[in-house]
Amino acid sequence: MKINSIDQQEWSIDTLNKAYRQGYMFGLSGESLLQCPYKSDVIAAAWEAGWNDGNDQASVTHRLPEEDIAIA
Repeated sequence: MKINSIDQQEWSIDTLNKAYRQGYMFGLSGESLLQCPYKSDVIAAAWEAGWNDGNDQASVTHRLPEEDIAIA
């Protein structure tokens, strides 16, 4: 399924899941949030939610051990 075929006003759970997964991979790999390929607000929001989650996961994965130490 190509981006043009799912970037439409009519969307389904499958299209939102696909956009989310794509955004997650972009965020996980350190790509820019500005690279969202979707124009439809709902689908773009799913992609951005995935990007945020992937970016957060990348931050946790790449954190140095000393960053986990809490200072009281």
